Amino acid sequence: MLKNIISYGFTLAFLQLLIACGPAPEAEQAVQEDVETVLAETDGDQTAEAKEAEILIVAFGDSLYAGYGLDQKEGFAPELQAALTAEGKDVRVHNAGVSGDTTAAGLRRMDFVLDSLSRKPDLVILGLGGNDMLRGLKPSDSRANMEAMVKKLKDRGIPVMLTGMLAPPNLGADFGKEFNMIYPALAQKYDVALYPFFMDGVVGHPDLFLPDGLHPTAKGIDIIVGKIAPQVVEVLES
Repeated sequence: MLKNIISYGFTLAFLQLLIACGPAPEAEQAVQEDVETVLAETDGDQTAEAKEAEILIVAFGDSLYAGYGLDQKEGFAPELQAALTAEGKDVRVHNAGVSGDTTAAGLRRMDFVLDSLSRKPDLVILGLGGNDMLRGLKPSDSRANMEAMVKKLKDRGIPVMLTGMLAPPNLGADFGKEFNMIYPALAQKYDVALYPFFMDGVVGHPDLFLPDGLHPTAKGIDIIVGKIAPQVVEVLES
């Protein structure tokens, strides 16, 4: 798995640019959505569709999962659902992405989100840590929070797929080494699937980002989904 992380090294220079353009903690806090409000607004339709679908996937992450700045059907969750449906899967992808979420915030809301669903998911795709990195939070704390979430899902008998992030070089070699190993280490320890770098295919291509320089455009999401969907299919069929 370490080789997978190293193979993404070319992306770090552009990630450094993203850090320079990243929002301050106060700005991130200002855009964080209230979880109960998000669920109240979306859960009705999603729950109804989930009951009809053979497979229920939860996409649990931050703004990259939530579809920040995009139309409702252009985000990661709906595009992944469309891609899996095209592969012949009777699937519903529940959007549990919340803009601004850190790993700590995700851990606090995980039980609430899972308990609000109509049934146990067949898979949770877990992608948090980007905001921890942008804020320079301790990788050891991020890892502890991610591990606690993986444990929660394993204890509930829910399969997990992690989508990783990478730290930019301006945060230091020690930080980068410790942060970058969070995802492969947890995947190996708990025997869960790993997609090493969520932003693979879009980093290094400014035209695939919104004007904020942080969030992918609809075309960028299409590229991300095109790379992730085949591995999701493998996980579902394993």
